[in-house]
Amino acid sequence: MSLLQVTGLNKAFGGVKAVDGVDFTLGKGELLALIGPNGAGKSTTFNLVGGQLAPDSGSVRLAGQEIAGLSPRAIWRRDVGRTFQIAATFASLSVVENVQMALLSADRKVFAFWRRAAGHRRGDALALLERVGMGNQADRPCSALAYGDVKRVELAMALAHGPQLLLMDEPTAGMAPAERLALMALTRALAKERQMGVLFTEHSMDVVFGQADRVLVLVRGRLLAEGTPEAIQRDARVQQAYLGNGQILGRRRQ
Repeated sequence: MSLLQVTGLNKAFGGVKAVDGVDFTLGKGELLALIGPNGAGKSTTFNLVGGQLAPDSGSVRLAGQEIAGLSPRAIWRRDVGRTFQIAATFASLSVVENVQMALLSADRKVFAFWRRAAGHRRGDALALLERVGMGNQADRPCSALAYGDVKRVELAMALAHGPQLLLMDEPTAGMAPAERLALMALTRALAKERQMGVLFTEHSMDVVFGQADRVLVLVRGRLLAEGTPEAIQRDARVQQAYLGNGQILGRRRQ
């Protein structure tokens, strides 16, 4: 059984169908990229899965359980992690304290936030930071980090409650090419290691075609094509609708 099953998903705004009968699945350990031109409905689809929006109709099932229409927090409690286009960290706290705050939330100790997080599961927080390559910067303030490092901290925070599904909204926005490829290669390794499904939206085609296992292409709210990166790159419909110039850039990982 697939980890995530989306069936007949529909959402309209003022009579305009932003998402029109979208179906897809996502397996454990798989990276699935959701792409399309501006206005294609990818952000709406992404937010329907994450709970920021409720669908007009359709089903979103996670490990066999219906989650469509649940709040983002209720979905998070079902072991779904999320990162954002603009990294969501506490700039005034140290790197390790940011992860400790995420662990406090995972342990349902949200009302302990008024205390310093420094004493809470520091060893577990350090282990997460080591895994994302930030262990040597654990005690630095987040405000002093380069942006690419902030994104790694955010990833560690998203992993704090051991999600079975990770949603990544434009994860490499604002990053240099080498940084974004490194971040998504790390995400790919974590997905395989933890058997965690990853659904991500992305504008950088080098990231999409270099790291995704499969790609979904939306146009005007409908699923135009889905398949391996190689198949999507060769698809004439995608080339015409997505780029309009007969070519999709991007290089597959070796």
